[in-house]
Amino acid sequence: MSDGLFITFEGSEACGKTTQIERLAARLSELGRVPLLTREPGGTEAGEAIRDLLQYSKKGARLTAEAELLLFTASRAQLVREIIRPALEGGRIVISDRFLDSTTVYQGVARRIYAVQVAALNRFAVGDCLPDITFLFDLDPAIAAARLAARIGEKPDRMESQPPAFYEAVRQGYLTLAAGEPARFVIIDAAQPIEEIATSIWQRISAQVK
Repeated sequence: MSDGLFITFEGSEACGKTTQIERLAARLSELGRVPLLTREPGGTEAGEAIRDLLQYSKKGARLTAEAELLLFTASRAQLVREIIRPALEGGRIVISDRFLDSTTVYQGVARRIYAVQVAALNRFAVGDCLPDITFLFDLDPAIAAARLAARIGEKPDRMESQPPAFYEAVRQGYLTLAAGEPARFVIIDAAQPIEEIATSIWQRISAQVK
């Protein structure tokens, strides 16, 4: 898709993705390559409404795993066609906080929905719009839980309130994905200092954005 570059950030809750996305966006902007930032679920008006239902609204408290899967992929289908694909075709760098790998792991592995069904829905939602690089922030679930508990004044959302076994399944699911696609995934030790993580990310992509 022209000179565009699609970068995604993945990982469990409280792994530090948002901080590193902001740092990378600032560095790219200094080079004159201002990226388009987006997130999942969300990124469009429809997607943000879905995000509220999935994460915060009481109306979503009893969503089944299957309904959750369909809502995530619906948000993604809209995001790809309305935002991501046009930006890439125009030569932009797109950075997304989560993408289809989250659905593969959270709904497929942790929610135990058949992998073939999840993969089919993911393919339908994104078409040929796949990440060029995916940074996977790997973090021990116990450390992630401690980080969440330390957040002052923030009530955990629906996804952040899952039991420890759920997040262990998420972590292992991500690592399995990364092992299967080593050319795309870059595994980041999310327990490292912020500066070290930022340096590792820049070393991986700097040659592609200058």
